[in-house]
Amino acid sequence: MPAPKVRTKWRPTLALIVYVVLLAVMALPILIVIWFRAVEASSNWMAPAEIGALVVAFMLTLGVAYVLTRTITGPIDALIARTEEIARGGKGAIQPLESYGTREIAVLSQSFLDLAGKLVDRTEYVRSFAAHFSHELKSPLTAIRGAAELLRDDDAERPMTKAQRLHFLDNIIADAVRLDALLQRLRELALAETPVAEGRSSVTDILSSLRERFPALHVSGAGDTEISVALPQEAAGIVFANLAENALQHGATLLELRISVDARTAVILVCDDGSGISEANRQRIFQPFFSTRREQGGTGMGLGIVRAMLSSHGGTIRLVKTTSAGTKFEITIPGPS
Repeated sequence: MPAPKVRTKWRPTLALIVYVVLLAVMALPILIVIWFRAVEASSNWMAPAEIGALVVAFMLTLGVAYVLTRTITGPIDALIARTEEIARGGKGAIQPLESYGTREIAVLSQSFLDLAGKLVDRTEYVRSFAAHFSHELKSPLTAIRGAAELLRDDDAERPMTKAQRLHFLDNIIADAVRLDALLQRLRELALAETPVAEGRSSVTDILSSLRERFPALHVSGAGDTEISVALPQEAAGIVFANLAENALQHGATLLELRISVDARTAVILVCDDGSGISEANRQRIFQPFFSTRREQGGTGMGLGIVRAMLSSHGGTIRLVKTTSAGTKFEITIPGPS
């Protein structure tokens, strides 16, 4: 969607408005003095002292106007120039202004710099994600193409054995399953990045859904399991299903949700008894496409989707350091309204 354009028309500058308003305010007492001099027959024309006072007032008015324009229009012009620099130079051009003039302009500038930083980060994230996702798609597609070409070029004089043919077909099916998993993750990420619905989910329903979907896990709840959280049912399903799937893939047999409520916020600890996360990988688990189970079909997108989904509904997730085996995630999200 193209950016909306401001309709082109003549508009006065802020400096012009400041000068005109102040000069108009100054002209009022001058006109009053001239009026009274004109209507009073006995009055002489303005004395030199009066003329001098008016000249001083005029100079003071111009001085005040100059200070106002320097204080207001200067920082605004600098902010406009910084906007153009950021559009050309990206993140390196996001720098504070030399002068802000007023508190309101300082707040406006800070808000603009924050927004520009988020937009640039978002652009870099999309660029990096596209590169990673293209790489992830390329590997299974290359493998499928290679296997298909070998099957197509099967020589009648030296035909493949049944075992060889089944091997290539199994590889094609496995790579197709991986492609399907990647596309499913991509759909979930798109849903997380652009939430279109609001709603709430009860923790009881979340637990029931996990028990039904992951029968190999013993799913339990502790604490305030009767509350509801500010997650639509589909979003809650994606968040907790990804965490449960990660736990299952790392050998967990138990999954527990510990819920506590503080004021208007719900804190959910998702704990499992799996193999846990090594110290070396703790800082990388939320990176897109980082996976320690790539050979087993891991996409490395699950936790990124969880974080994006929670963030779009006002929530957060972090990995909690534990002294025992297993993994513990802390989810913070708006709770009971």
